[in-house]
Amino acid sequence: MKDEANKVSEKAFASESGDMNAADFRRYGREMVDWIADYFENIEQLPVLSQNEPNELKNALPKSAPETGEDFADIFADVEKLILPAITNWNHPNFHGLFSTSTSAVGIFGEMLSAAFDMKAMLWRTSPASTELEEVVLDWLRQIMNLDAGLKGIIYDTASVSTLHAIAAAREGLNLRIREDGMSGRKDLPLLRIYTSEQSHSSVEKAVILLGLGQKSLVKIPTNERFEIDSIKLREAIETDKKYGFLPFCVVATVGTTSTTSIDPIEEIVPICEENAMWLHVDAAYAGSAAIVPELQSCLKGCERADSVVTNPHKWLFTPFDLSILYCRHLDLLKKAFSLVPEYLKTNETVTNQMDYGIQLGRRFRSLKLWFVIRYFGQTGLQTRIREHCRLAKLFALWIEKSEDWELLAPVPFALVCFRACPKDVEDLNALNEKLMNAVNESGEAYISHTKLNDNFTLRVSVGSIRAEERHIEKLWNLLNEQLKSLKK
Repeated sequence: MKDEANKVSEKAFASESGDMNAADFRRYGREMVDWIADYFENIEQLPVLSQNEPNELKNALPKSAPETGEDFADIFADVEKLILPAITNWNHPNFHGLFSTSTSAVGIFGEMLSAAFDMKAMLWRTSPASTELEEVVLDWLRQIMNLDAGLKGIIYDTASVSTLHAIAAAREGLNLRIREDGMSGRKDLPLLRIYTSEQSHSSVEKAVILLGLGQKSLVKIPTNERFEIDSIKLREAIETDKKYGFLPFCVVATVGTTSTTSIDPIEEIVPICEENAMWLHVDAAYAGSAAIVPELQSCLKGCERADSVVTNPHKWLFTPFDLSILYCRHLDLLKKAFSLVPEYLKTNETVTNQMDYGIQLGRRFRSLKLWFVIRYFGQTGLQTRIREHCRLAKLFALWIEKSEDWELLAPVPFALVCFRACPKDVEDLNALNEKLMNAVNESGEAYISHTKLNDNFTLRVSVGSIRAEERHIEKLWNLLNEQLKSLKK
């Protein structure tokens, strides 16, 4: 009887200490998918920007964790009650701020399976599927983008991290023993210089800070009237620095700048880098996706000679955040910069171990969701959606050009429009446009963002949601004109 009691006790303990049972998982899983489907179906009824006040969610939550486990039905109910009101709905078709992005249903399925497998892609043997699928699907995308076959891809989380790794590889290529001896306290090192546009992403500056190069190593080159890097001034800056004994080693060019989606003249920059034995990294985090469209592939002209290119499928390929791809011509230098293999991770297999190519040891199975997206939509499906976004942006730009109350402030090469209201008899246009943006965003009907161009407060409208249609752009245009009329009174 005692043995039987022990068995019963052990069985009860296993039940208490285990996971959600299969029946509940199936039930709540179906409810969760239904909820997500309803969320997408009814998303236009929600405000784009969360209407919560600061700390509203925090103050509504308990101050300490529950002592005992709660029923999942109660937890799930609080998503609707507490979490949803605090969500800024990036998937809303009238989310036009920053870079408009959206996930796809099939991408969510990929994310679900990735979470279920929960593998840590470090060694090939710990993650054969992640290692090999990543190589295949990134080569698919490389071909669709018409990038050079010498560029091999690796997935990181964001473009900031991809750019950081590219600059680290560029520095490793100098053979200055920085990996071994560092930079601190060395008198034998010249000042290393890296060059980028004054319109480049802030991640470039963060990378030089993190890599110990310091902000004084970064040179920001002025741009022309189209907000593209001035290649003549770039060449002059490099020549001047060499005269001072500095060591130019890297240029970060941009295809699709954050403020205006301008395209740096890569073909003019390539020979400058080659003449000075410098690494060329191209930040195409946003606009790289556009290159899957044949008539837009010219945006990457010259990148076939770049040393590295970053693009983010989570920006404009309907893949759930996060997934950034670094295409690199010199994976050997990337590996040399980061590979460090402790005894417990040593193997005898001649394979790719993804832990060797970055600061992370374990990596998520990100390629699965991109594989789902590319297979489900196909090349033509993805191209059709990006073409439509570009059409909608150009339509919006056309409405601006035809109106006396509005003006474009930058070219529209992709699906971002930079503009401002400029009605007559208004003295402070910057103040007016800032008020206009805030009024639109506070309405909950749409969300737009801003930048500064030539000291002008500039409104930005990005089109990138998989759910965006012409009626949504019309809605935004009408809303802008209504708010402008109200502010002019």
